[in-house]
Amino acid sequence: MGSNRRDFLRKATIAGMGMAVAPNLGFGQKFQETYNIKPKFGYMGGFTAPKISTVRCAFIGVGARGSGHASQIASIEGTEVVAICDLYLDLAEKAANECKEIGKAERHKNIALYTQGENDWRNMLKEQKPDAVFIATPWEWHAPMAIGAMEEGTHAFVEVPIATTLKDMWDIVDTSERTQKHCMMMENVNYGREELLYLNMCRQGVIGELLHGEAAYIHELRSQMNEVERGTGSWRTYQYAKRNGNLYPTHGLGPIAQYMNIARGDDNFRVMTSFSSPGKGRNLYAKKNFPADHKWNQLDYSGGDINTSIIKTNIGRTILVQWDETSPRPYSRLNLIQGTQGILAGFPTRIALEGGVEGGPDSHHEWAEGEQLTKIYEKYEHPLYKRLGELATKMGGHGGMDFMMLYRIIECLREGQPLDQNVYEGCLWSAVGPLSEASVAADGMPQKFPDFTRGSWKATKPLEIII
Repeated sequence: MGSNRRDFLRKATIAGMGMAVAPNLGFGQKFQETYNIKPKFGYMGGFTAPKISTVRCAFIGVGARGSGHASQIASIEGTEVVAICDLYLDLAEKAANECKEIGKAERHKNIALYTQGENDWRNMLKEQKPDAVFIATPWEWHAPMAIGAMEEGTHAFVEVPIATTLKDMWDIVDTSERTQKHCMMMENVNYGREELLYLNMCRQGVIGELLHGEAAYIHELRSQMNEVERGTGSWRTYQYAKRNGNLYPTHGLGPIAQYMNIARGDDNFRVMTSFSSPGKGRNLYAKKNFPADHKWNQLDYSGGDINTSIIKTNIGRTILVQWDETSPRPYSRLNLIQGTQGILAGFPTRIALEGGVEGGPDSHHEWAEGEQLTKIYEKYEHPLYKRLGELATKMGGHGGMDFMMLYRIIECLREGQPLDQNVYEGCLWSAVGPLSEASVAADGMPQKFPDFTRGSWKATKPLEIII
């Protein structure tokens, strides 16, 4: 085990011990007070980096998620794939070959591969010096890799969550400010058609003043436990065994936060309380599908199958955040936003407005859904989806939201625009993870959110309705 890995594990253990012995001290506030004394460099809320005509891209991790990122980036104009790093040579070679095929052996013909152990990514960054690196690795590596990339002068784009501890989130913020490099958590759901539609409707005041939101990641993923030696289940299964809280909050929460302009002038998360159900499903699945002496049956999956949290914002709004990757039930992110004049909801897409919906029911006592929403889409379809939706759907990736996200990242880097999601938002949305763990451990005691912007969110402009 390399020294960097040992140091990371030591720090993670110390942080975990601190949370375990004092979970009721306002965990977020504790770290707020600690890190507020650090010097603040340039604020990254509306940061624009110098334009890059051709974005030289590198990738760390090309398994289930990273391989798709690499091939889609390779298809976008103004990119050059220069390097790929993975623990497994076969995955790195496959991803490189796919990129070369997309680039017709010209744009991406010289792709360097780094597959010599868990720290070879550092060599890749030093030797290749890419403009942007895309990180799709196990969660515990997100923070050290993002920080290492920025230290080497590279913009970092990280899969969700951006980190799993508040300390790592503060370190990411401090490094981004000090190096003046982007660090964006790649929350792809913010680019879904329904989410973009609702964002546009909220900004146009269709449902009045926003009061309440509901966000979730409900996705039964027990079958990942069959990936024992390689793949997502080989490392993610341990997360279910050792943590008790909301392990994956951002897919549902990101869009709700954008609807409400959270940490962008209007409002911010203030405090959260959290409870978990008993942990049963993973234990039952392991016993049913693996021998008694299998390593999965040696774990105690004590983390609750279902976690439910409530966030209270500065101006009094409420947000329900739920997580469940274990129970047998249909997929849902809830995606509900309630205003004084109506409600927008997801799974399925439904709308109810006071006075009725054009082309649908004439009362808010009934949902408009399906074909009844045709006129709504015609009137409020987000301009970004109008521009890229057809291409994104063709390119794929969760219905096109992955491609649209990656396209926008490259577009912003090439044109010197602010990113659609800044480093503070990635940390704030991800903070639900450790704060929920602290609240659950303290029998639901409220936990205060850190202000990663150190007060600058009040002057940060809302995300524009991108044309």
